Amino acid sequence: MKRKIKIDLGNGRIQEREINYIPVRYIIAFAITLFEVLAIIGITMALCIFVPYFYIAVGITTFAVVLKIIASDDNLDYKIPWMLFVLIIPIAGLMLYFIFGSRKLKKKYVKRLESLKSLSYKQEDTELLEQLEKESPIALTQAKTLINIADTHLFTNTKTTYYPSGEEYHKALLEDLRNACKFIYLEYFIIEEGKFWNSILEILKEKAKQGLDIKVAFDDIGCMSTLPGNYAKQLKEFGIEATPFSRMKGQADNEFNNRNHRKITVIDGIIGYTGGINIADEYINEFERFGHWKDVGIRLEGEGVKELTKLFLIDFGINLKTPLNLPDNLYPNIDIKENGYIVPFGDGPKPLYKWRVGKTIIQNILATATKYVYITTPYLIIDNELCVSIENAALRGVDVRIIVPHIPDKKIVFNMTKSFYKRFLDANVKIYEYEPGFIHAKTYISDDKYAIIGTINLDYRSLVHHFENGVWLYNCDCIKDLKNDIDNTLNKSIEITPKMLKTNLFNRLFRAIVRIFAPML
Repeated sequence: MKRKIKIDLGNGRIQEREINYIPVRYIIAFAITLFEVLAIIGITMALCIFVPYFYIAVGITTFAVVLKIIASDDNLDYKIPWMLFVLIIPIAGLMLYFIFGSRKLKKKYVKRLESLKSLSYKQEDTELLEQLEKESPIALTQAKTLINIADTHLFTNTKTTYYPSGEEYHKALLEDLRNACKFIYLEYFIIEEGKFWNSILEILKEKAKQGLDIKVAFDDIGCMSTLPGNYAKQLKEFGIEATPFSRMKGQADNEFNNRNHRKITVIDGIIGYTGGINIADEYINEFERFGHWKDVGIRLEGEGVKELTKLFLIDFGINLKTPLNLPDNLYPNIDIKENGYIVPFGDGPKPLYKWRVGKTIIQNILATATKYVYITTPYLIIDNELCVSIENAALRGVDVRIIVPHIPDKKIVFNMTKSFYKRFLDANVKIYEYEPGFIHAKTYISDDKYAIIGTINLDYRSLVHHFENGVWLYNCDCIKDLKNDIDNTLNKSIEITPKMLKTNLFNRLFRAIVRIFAPML
């Protein structure tokens, strides 16, 4: 399943690394999907040619689909490329829309969600909301918005610790895992065999022997090239219950969408971790892919961990055909006194989430900022509504700064990011590229009071399609640490100026085309 490759790091440095082959089951799944797509398109085209007047039915259907797209509640940026696709590419465009146009959660998952609701916790927010209103009516509106659209709760008495690097996150996580007494739950988009994961796995094996409930969830496509195809079964041999999220089976539907991009660790219901960090060695700079890998994480200790526990249990449970086997006291009472307020939250596809949670709370932060908004994101591919929110903040005098990578992980995606530079610079938004390498952190901070730390990128995948999560913070001690880290990151970044935007006609044309179809990717 593995092979060794040599990576040229420059300056005569060569690094040898062991990587996984793509398991056979993924290759088969892709092949089946491709066959299904081509078969559907081919049969439809054949019917148009050989069956009298069938093409009229296709034409009427195309017209009806275009009307359906126009009448939908989707963002205009999403409607236009699909309408172009359906109209410009006869038959094939129509069939591909039927196959891949849906962004809703599969029905089998929706059914399982009903039985998982009992695993949630109960909390009354009225008293805390009244307390927050006395401190800040603006903070109250942000918190209430999240509570209403993400089915979450407001918490205080939660200690927050910020980690400005994957290395520090890794060290702290290992220490907490070693001290676990009841259960350990881990959920990550990517888990890759290597120093980072192996150091965790050794602890999980030992804790499983001690009788702790150990559960691991990983995204099936996210781990396609990082884990063996039967890894869940391998973990079961160690007493670890594991499941891939939305296992690929080769179906011509939306199984390629709605991936689980969340990063959550819960320990005993008392300690929780999240942020942008996946469990792979580049996240702790153990090996170099795109220069220095800049990422961040946050540790919660206290009442706020309840929401992370709930999110994990739902994600894990909807991928099982049998009921979850769980320990007692999943949501323990914790006596911790801390300043500040937090709202841990999830985001994802309909009907689990009726509104775009991440986009909404980012827009709220931009709308209420008076001094500054600093953003770090690996990608900058957003719709016009969010662009306008960013521009409006800058145009009313707010210092808006966005830090993106200088060394990209995907060149086409980086070109999409660059296509937004001129528009934002014209609105006095400052753009920076992290010169040492690739910044993967997803953070939003304003006015030294508000922040979001989590998994939400500024791109369509995060804001529309994926399962995501984050933590909204108000007046928490760790916000100061986040601000200091961003200031340090800015000092290592290149500020983009209008003179840097000059490019050739081919690049301008390419960026224009990819921007049109970006929402479909």
